[in-house]
Amino acid sequence: MDALLTALADPARRRLVTLLAERPRSVGVLAQLAEARQPQTTKHLQTLERAGIVISQRSGRRRIYALRPGPLRDLAAELGRLADTADRAGGPRTTYDRYGLSLRAERLAAQGPGWADGRSFRFLQPLVRRPELVWRHLTEPSLLARWWTPDDLRVSELVFEARSGGRIVHEYREAEDADGSAPIAGRAEGVVDDVRPGERLAYRLSPLLPGGGLAFTAHVDLGLRPAGTGTDLDVRWRITDSTVDSADFVAGIEIGFGQSLGKLAAALAADTHDTGSTGSTGTRSTK
Repeated sequence: MDALLTALADPARRRLVTLLAERPRSVGVLAQLAEARQPQTTKHLQTLERAGIVISQRSGRRRIYALRPGPLRDLAAELGRLADTADRAGGPRTTYDRYGLSLRAERLAAQGPGWADGRSFRFLQPLVRRPELVWRHLTEPSLLARWWTPDDLRVSELVFEARSGGRIVHEYREAEDADGSAPIAGRAEGVVDDVRPGERLAYRLSPLLPGGGLAFTAHVDLGLRPAGTGTDLDVRWRITDSTVDSADFVAGIEIGFGQSLGKLAAALAADTHDTGSTGSTGTRSTK
């Protein structure tokens, strides 16, 4: 496949392929139609033949070239599969496009300090485990780190002190940055406001701008309500202290936190541990 793509990368060779798609032709005729010198045309045809795109045979004093459709069909099928992968419904490209639309709208709206103050978001997430286990996943750093980022990110440092006044540090990197050599994707710092094990968790969290300043303050309130054998999680976000440069962060709240809650639901569904405790005051997880 690489040889095929390399051979077709040259416009002159693609022109010869186009001519041969119409009918087999001799080197001399191909050179005339392509408005090129014959030695140069011969070299291009030899490259195409080595790549398996054309075949040739001698007829008297002429060498006749013909196109082999098979490799082109194989290439077209492979490119089609790549396009289908990128274009699958609900896939990462859909999320990318959705974020792009939100990003443009928020950047237009960010005309001055406080532009997003008062904005609110609400997330309702049914979970299949009891409030005691959900609480652990909301407050224990080792469990929190499993889900507290969107799909394309991973937690690289986490401090979560599950007590009133407790400190929060949330640093994250790209999920595929396995060795940590790429720049940090983001960092947020905050403080816990209210802790009612198994019932309510409230905290303030501020994403940091590249220069170190605060982008905005998110006031996050998570309520847990028993629902049969599971839990209904009600999450409310409210923004204050928004800066002009916070638009990129605000644009991703709905998509990003929604993905995080999806990961939380999956983590809880896979967690079959008994939950006799009512909470934890975990402090730190670094990955």
